[in-house]
Amino acid sequence: WFGRLIHARFERLQEMFSDITSRVQESLAGVRVLRAYVQEDAELRRFEQLNRAYVSQSLRLARISGLFLPLLQALVGLTFLIVLWAGGVRVLAGRISLGTFVMFSTYMGMLIWPMIAMGWVVNLIQRGNASLGRIRQILAERPGLATPARPRPIAEKASIEFRDVSVLFPGVRALDRVNLKIAWGETVAIVGRTGSGKSTLVRLIPRLLDPDEGQLLLGGVDLRELSLPDLRRRIGMVPQETFLFSGTLADNIAFGLEQVSEAEILRAAEQAGLGPDLAGFPQGIHTLIGERGLTLSGGQKQRTAIARAILRDPEVLILDDALSSVDTLTEERILAGLAKLMRGRTTVRRAHRVPTVRQADRIVVLDAGRIVEEGTHSELIAGGGYYADLYQKQLLEEELEAVRFW
Repeated sequence: WFGRLIHARFERLQEMFSDITSRVQESLAGVRVLRAYVQEDAELRRFEQLNRAYVSQSLRLARISGLFLPLLQALVGLTFLIVLWAGGVRVLAGRISLGTFVMFSTYMGMLIWPMIAMGWVVNLIQRGNASLGRIRQILAERPGLATPARPRPIAEKASIEFRDVSVLFPGVRALDRVNLKIAWGETVAIVGRTGSGKSTLVRLIPRLLDPDEGQLLLGGVDLRELSLPDLRRRIGMVPQETFLFSGTLADNIAFGLEQVSEAEILRAAEQAGLGPDLAGFPQGIHTLIGERGLTLSGGQKQRTAIARAILRDPEVLILDDALSSVDTLTEERILAGLAKLMRGRTTVRRAHRVPTVRQADRIVVLDAGRIVEEGTHSELIAGGGYYADLYQKQLLEEELEAVRFW
């Protein structure tokens, strides 16, 4: 009973400590938001409440743990007294000899401390089991996306084909029977309104998720039949939400690559449009950028992620609205610098700003998870459909913004 009680209380204590560390991490990561909304005092109160609850739970555990050893010693002592009384009565009655009683009492005294130590060990084991249970939960998890036992080889210069692909999320059909074929070396732009399924579509290519229906093929082979690490090594993806590690700019650009020269890192940074910014950094590409790139602007973070993808020299380049944090002129300048890089490799761009995708070989328009239009910029403009309407609206917005700026 004591063991189960200690196990339950220590497990709860571990959960509360996890809540505290998670809260600290969130507070430090979102310190700018806390300051912007003047929530420092409120956050401090919430943190204080978590700590008070943790202290209270620690005291509950300490009380039961502190009671365990004295109670065990009392029970052992009481048992010894009962033995003395029962043995003395039998010696006086002549049922056992005095020597037998003394021998039995001596052996029992020798067992007292091992019994107490065993109780202490049980206490420690229950604490350890509570921690081990949390670790076992993590170790028992299996990846949702796995490499097959016998993966098929990946073809060179392979096309990408979506064949009746559907992706289902709770309460929504993110993609609905999408059919799309992207030839090797082609640059395809994916546009559409918010929530149309653009991000879901591009996330399928590096197999960050699998379709619920249909197939996604690379060189005619289902992605689920390919080696997942080999597939992702051939793909360079720049997500919209850039994640940078604590370290230098060079470390982040060369992430995942073991042998890279400084000249190659600088070249990738230049191609990504980071060249003008490097001059303003105290130590150039060797400048420490802080946790998650704290010292960089949103645009600089995205360009660092683009440089990281460029340095990998991937066969397939995916830009998931990777330039959303830069202005239109900067985006067009970066894309012009990437034009040479895009030649000779498949490029898939998800874009929010329609005017910046004019140079794509093909533009795919999504709406409610379905492809509603497809073609070149001039073909879609001439068609006068959804793309043409969206293009004209965004072009007008940019012109009004330019007039307001001047």
